[in-house]
Amino acid sequence: MATSFFHRFRLRKPKSKPQPFPSTSKTKSNSDMEIMERRRFDSLESWSMILDSENLDNWEVSKDDQEEWTADLSQLFIGNKFASGAHSRIYRGIYKQRAVAVKMVRIPNQNEETRALLEQQFKSEVALLSRLFHPNIVQFIAACQKPPVYCIITEYMSQGTLRMYLNKKEPYSLSTETILRLALDISRGMEYLHSQGVIHRDLKSNNLLLNDEMRVKVADFGTSCLETQCRETKGNTGTYRWMAPEMIKEKPCTRKVDVYSFGIVLWELTTALLPFQGMTPVQAAFAVSEKNARPPLPASCQPALAHLIKRCWAANPSKRPDFSSIVSALEKYDECVKEGLPLTSHSGLVNRNAILERLKGCVAMSSSIPVHA
Repeated sequence: MATSFFHRFRLRKPKSKPQPFPSTSKTKSNSDMEIMERRRFDSLESWSMILDSENLDNWEVSKDDQEEWTADLSQLFIGNKFASGAHSRIYRGIYKQRAVAVKMVRIPNQNEETRALLEQQFKSEVALLSRLFHPNIVQFIAACQKPPVYCIITEYMSQGTLRMYLNKKEPYSLSTETILRLALDISRGMEYLHSQGVIHRDLKSNNLLLNDEMRVKVADFGTSCLETQCRETKGNTGTYRWMAPEMIKEKPCTRKVDVYSFGIVLWELTTALLPFQGMTPVQAAFAVSEKNARPPLPASCQPALAHLIKRCWAANPSKRPDFSSIVSALEKYDECVKEGLPLTSHSGLVNRNAILERLKGCVAMSSSIPVHA
């Protein structure tokens, strides 16, 4: 099966002379160079892979470079590419007879600053992933950091990203049960992540993966950091549409930046829309940081969920709940739905006062969501 759809990973011997870019003049514009570089980036050869049997036996990781997670490349088969990033490509693969995702990171030689940043991100992601074990965190399997090969091998999530899933849905079509199930998976994964002292810093629907059972797992820890280190780190390393205003303004961030991003993701679940649609990422960032803008909440959104979303994306980080409170609230909402109870009061209901008493446990989040008779 592996030989039909997957190719054994092989390393290419460095050429004695680098291949020059085709050129009709001595100099190229920056845009032309970027286009050429991207074409090389997308070519199989640019990943230092060839599909024959030579040279693998000559490539070994030295004992000094070996870690307990170091990949055995003789057991790795590469399949089709299914996702792309600015400096990475993700392929389907088989590793030790198991379906996996293989994230290949391109480390450029020309730009020393970018090279150093990507190497640091790679090392940080591997260091964090290799110590995380939770059903709602994508499972790390192995990695390789022997130049020119930088790859991270994780479990394969067959249903793709949450954003891909939402793109296939009609706006506002997800049931409350589905919204709560997906939101609970995300919030439980994030609660665990924060309990380990890790801030994700790029929580978004594109970094949330779905498996065969349609359960969500948090992925992509390239910009994550330990909370003690993040407090000293400035910069907007996430993605503008999901980025907290304090990150946009390049202020030191806390774990509450992830809570803000979760609020945007929860809005996505209730609408199935892209946040700040019609705006460029830069326009969205300006609207959030300077105008205190947020995506519009639809009238059809459950009031209890709308209240939670607003709390999560509050401008003041101290007013945002932590993930333990979010998980607790979502679990109570889920219990109400399973019992056939609404998440908020409606006029004209029979035994309205009795229902309101029962709802206090469903919609109150540490008494922060008032229920009025």
